[in-house]
Amino acid sequence: MPYIDLNSDVGESFGNWTMGDDAAIFTSVSSANVACGFHAGDPSTIARTCRDAAAAGVTIGAHVGYRDLAGFGRRFLDCSPTELADDVLYQLGALSALAGAAGAPIKYVKPHGALYNTIVHHEKHAQAVVDAVKAFGTDLPLLLLPGSVALARAESAGLRAVAEAFADRNYTPEGTLVSRREANAVLHDPARVAANMVRLAMEGTVTAVDGSVIPMPAESICVHGDTAGAVAMAAAVRAALEQAGVQIKAFA
Repeated sequence: MPYIDLNSDVGESFGNWTMGDDAAIFTSVSSANVACGFHAGDPSTIARTCRDAAAAGVTIGAHVGYRDLAGFGRRFLDCSPTELADDVLYQLGALSALAGAAGAPIKYVKPHGALYNTIVHHEKHAQAVVDAVKAFGTDLPLLLLPGSVALARAESAGLRAVAEAFADRNYTPEGTLVSRREANAVLHDPARVAANMVRLAMEGTVTAVDGSVIPMPAESICVHGDTAGAVAMAAAVRAALEQAGVQIKAFA
């Protein structure tokens, strides 16, 4: 039976401000990308998210980002590679402590937002992320966009590089994500999204924004926890995959 991982960005609430319904998302996904406090999340939110993920049997990964709370980590920061590596390592340490206290150590790393998109092409920032993961010392897998510079750098460093696809995002014909500055960046129709993800799991392709079919080799599918209707979207994707005979299983 073929299998694929479903992941979601969680732990992104902050203080009295709530983002997403993490507990509900955990009924559909197999991996949780937990915010580490730099783009979103506070210690109590992160700790609670780790406890809930552990209770649901969901694998925990570190969702590291640029130090940009005000911009939700969606703005490029022109920091030095050393500063970025230190920031990523700091985030890994923080989440490791909170996840470990919940009895579920972190099993992988996924960059967030602008950092994720930047290291598709940015050589120095891609290497900084890889260097931070190596410095952490447990050779955690990195969840990245197929064809990215970071994916190649991770493999060169001896790390497991795991390619992922995005259920609720539109792709350009070149295989990159349509910018969130564009009106059609995010998909909202659960039926369309589910059908696209079944095609991904069974054939390794997705439909781009222009209607073309593009290759998309991926071991994991992301459903964003902050997208409107995320809970229903994740449930629809899981149901469609299982109906097609695809098992949902964490990659890490």
